[in-house]
Amino acid sequence: MTTRDRLLAVLVAITWGLNFIAIHASLEHFPPMFCVALRFGLLAVPTVLLVPRPDVRLRWLIGYGAGFGIAQFLFLYVGMRAGMPAGLASLVLQASAPFTVVLAGVLLRERLSGRQVLGIVIAIVGLAGVAWHRSQTAALLPVLLTLLAALGWAFGNLANRQAHPSNPLHLTLWMSVVPPIPMLAFSLLFEGPGPVGESLATVVTPEAVPAVLGLLYTVVIGTVVGSGLWTLLMTRYPSSTVAPFSLLVPVVGMSASALLLSERLDPFELASGAVVIA
Repeated sequence: MTTRDRLLAVLVAITWGLNFIAIHASLEHFPPMFCVALRFGLLAVPTVLLVPRPDVRLRWLIGYGAGFGIAQFLFLYVGMRAGMPAGLASLVLQASAPFTVVLAGVLLRERLSGRQVLGIVIAIVGLAGVAWHRSQTAALLPVLLTLLAALGWAFGNLANRQAHPSNPLHLTLWMSVVPPIPMLAFSLLFEGPGPVGESLATVVTPEAVPAVLGLLYTVVIGTVVGSGLWTLLMTRYPSSTVAPFSLLVPVVGMSASALLLSERLDPFELASGAVVIA
């Protein structure tokens, strides 16, 4: 991996780490499933009108959108609304890295080195420590939901890897076409039209400004910039080379959450997080 591409991978980690602060702000106003529909809907409309469809097989486009877009953010947003702290979510979601490496080895027959296998085992031990500690001090459900989000991201990574687009940005943008309608249907079914309508009716109030800004950050910086660069790197290198850079995300996410949201960093969870990153 070139130095330039390593720096791009670090930049993605920074933008995605701050993404959790933006998501937290969005969820203060919008219902979680509807927030996911809005996030991708705002991107899907101009994409369909202005961006050429990527030259990839439809199954990989749908697979990328379903894994990275629907599964990841459905479980992540619902988990954070259920009580998952933003900083801890940024850590647990990085289970996508060992998930990606394992799935790539099993499904894509990518060769795993002994060092990678050891790293996966160490990361799983750290994540297990977080889950065990949460089960002792708080609800375990938000952690499990975030782990499901990580698994969705991993499947999205594999579809991304298999797509081989000539223009990675077009794939990133067109991925956003997949989630809006299913997520809107889920929102109306499980959250109800009342909360959805109220969040839209009060969207121009001063109280909603942080949520709107957070939503715009996730659309422009988190998805277009972050996911665009991530897709570019995934097309250049094996999944097992790129995915571990996402482990830098919790360094940014947990630090920003402590500074901006005053989230308490539990020493045991910090130690477990250090194990995951190691």
